[in-house]
Amino acid sequence: MDVLDIGTVPTPMVYWTEATRRADGGVQVTGSHNPAEWNGIKMTSGGRAIYGDAIQGLRQRIESGTRGSGHGSYQSEDVSAPYVADLAGRFSLPRRVKIALDCGNGIGSLVAEPLFDALGVDVVPLFCESDGTFPNHHPDPTVDDNLEDLIAAVREHQCELGVAFDGDADRLGVVDENGSVVRGDLILLLFGLDLLQRKGPGQKLVFDVKCSQALPEVFGRAGGEPIMWKTGHSLMKEKMRETGAPLAGELSGHICVGGDLYYGFDDALFDACLLVDLLTRHDRSLSTLVGEFPQYVSTPEIRVDVTEESKWDVVRAAQAHFGAAHEVVDVDGVRVLFSDGWGLLRASNTQPVLVLRYEARSGPRLEEIREAMESFLRTQGVDLVASVT
Repeated sequence: MDVLDIGTVPTPMVYWTEATRRADGGVQVTGSHNPAEWNGIKMTSGGRAIYGDAIQGLRQRIESGTRGSGHGSYQSEDVSAPYVADLAGRFSLPRRVKIALDCGNGIGSLVAEPLFDALGVDVVPLFCESDGTFPNHHPDPTVDDNLEDLIAAVREHQCELGVAFDGDADRLGVVDENGSVVRGDLILLLFGLDLLQRKGPGQKLVFDVKCSQALPEVFGRAGGEPIMWKTGHSLMKEKMRETGAPLAGELSGHICVGGDLYYGFDDALFDACLLVDLLTRHDRSLSTLVGEFPQYVSTPEIRVDVTEESKWDVVRAAQAHFGAAHEVVDVDGVRVLFSDGWGLLRASNTQPVLVLRYEARSGPRLEEIREAMESFLRTQGVDLVASVT
């Protein structure tokens, strides 16, 4: 086996190197957005994520002591400069933009500022020193508390946009020029509408079960084909391949851009560049663009601590309970469809956690849907008060 060691880099740079060097596979040691004490390995083969049964098969092979034979080589290379040049070279901004940038002390710190400098973007940097202890805040941009410093910087410095990355820079968090959080599903919708303007009707967009109803509603009405699918970046990328969709993403901020725009993997650094490019081309504020979407009231992602065993039991019970009286989408957990909103209950792919989200046309109706879902959870012994994170 010939090994190319590219050092300490964001996860998307591993994907990028695999794609541009036509490598057979890639390995990244990362805990992603999980707490500092967590670590793991993301693996790809032939541009495809290795997950599920494939990972278990690899584990069995390792534990059996089976080893390959032959010779190989080992070399090291810094790919930061060509990566930055590739991304920056894909855009030509019609004017300068000022943004606030929160790297959360994650590994994206190593390339984010040089990238935006090459793009011609003025940056107000926050926590752009890589430090795996995450001394300022946890690098998970789906949690609003982690965006407080970014929001303050956008307002103080009158930025057009604020962007934040998770620990390994494959997920994007966004706040608009007013400091309001814009969820990943609405950023994905903006990218989808921009795709339709570029390429015409009939384009496919894969989105996960946690996304707002505004996404399929608006994208479908504009002539696109929205495809709801399971949460998980590996699963989303597989669905992209299966359907030929040039765009896929999740509420969590994993956004995969493919087609003739990029390589089809989740790269928050590229996604941030694309968002800046979109705003300058349309020459409209982010709040104005998002304000044109149907106004749903929704919760952020709610994570409830449970045991690994019980999370699946609760999901199965919910399918039976709600399926008796409501239409249920069960591609991933239970998305219960009410007449004017929906409620989601699914098991996390990576932690002993139940993931909840609710959406409705009004605040009072949102609370009714939430109570309907959570009253069921209480019958299953789920401690919502103590364990919501």
